[in-house]
Amino acid sequence: MKRIPIAAGLATVLSAGLLAQAPASEIDAHVAAARVAARQDFLGVYNRLCTPEGATKALIESKSGAPAAPATPRPAATRPPGPPDKSTWAIAPAKVFDNLMFVGEKEYSSWAVTTPEGIIIIDTIFEYSVDSQVVGGLRALGYDPSTIKYAIVSHGHRDHSGGAQFLQDSFKTRILLSAADWVMLANNRDPAKPKKDIVVTDGQTLSLGGGTLTMYITPGHTPGTISTLVPVTDHGVKHVAAYWGGTAFNFQPSKERFQIYIDSARRFSDIVAKSNADVLISNHTIFDGSKTKLPALAARKAGDPHPYVIGTDSVRRYLKVAEECAQAVMLRLP
Repeated sequence: MKRIPIAAGLATVLSAGLLAQAPASEIDAHVAAARVAARQDFLGVYNRLCTPEGATKALIESKSGAPAAPATPRPAATRPPGPPDKSTWAIAPAKVFDNLMFVGEKEYSSWAVTTPEGIIIIDTIFEYSVDSQVVGGLRALGYDPSTIKYAIVSHGHRDHSGGAQFLQDSFKTRILLSAADWVMLANNRDPAKPKKDIVVTDGQTLSLGGGTLTMYITPGHTPGTISTLVPVTDHGVKHVAAYWGGTAFNFQPSKERFQIYIDSARRFSDIVAKSNADVLISNHTIFDGSKTKLPALAARKAGDPHPYVIGTDSVRRYLKVAEECAQAVMLRLP
């Protein structure tokens, strides 16, 4: 069957809802439910997935992490070859919990789980930024990057997998992806890809230095997206962070694919409830509120609440936004 280009497919799906197959009232009900779940704290994900402009952008965004092209073609701007200027992506690292460090970029997150026996990285950002942000960030926070034992790549898109080869080559870091996303990564044209290493299965655990992370296969954003539970502490107080591995709808639209996404969001919400996960972290700073939470954390005084500790119900609200927006877009499909 002939595949429709993603941009063209999205134009068909979302342009003014002209081809909506469900009653507008039913679609509107899902959008309204998403807006209720989003409140004020998850407007980033709501605006990205549920508004016509945001959903279109999410679906046609390239898998390299580059911004989607505008709907109306504009004259191409002259851009120098090579990576974007560092000033557009560099940001200072931060200690978020006793054992969890932010070592990502302005828009794309990378997290370091620190233990007495080494470090686990969750998502490795781009090949051009991993040395500066992950390696340099760890050093700035007082950690030795040569002790990076593992890197969990939530899914095989360049903005999260691009730095994996550098870590593998530099520090013999073991790289973890799902089977489906190892295949996807092997077939794409990314400039840097790690050699196939550890294949993650659903419910697999990764233990290091007394801590255990649990990984779940939550397909949707990609065929083998990994979502992870991460035990963390704040001044010794235990919490569980939930890491939803892929949020945007940048895939070839079909009812089957959206249903898979919806089922994964519901399942991971149940996992969050059973584990009492009360912290949300993401691989995009706009989705988990890191753009405001990192500055709030820097200004936090003794006795202040932790900005990332939001409660289990709030973590589930995030997943509800993703689920309801996916329902709305799926109902627009012919």
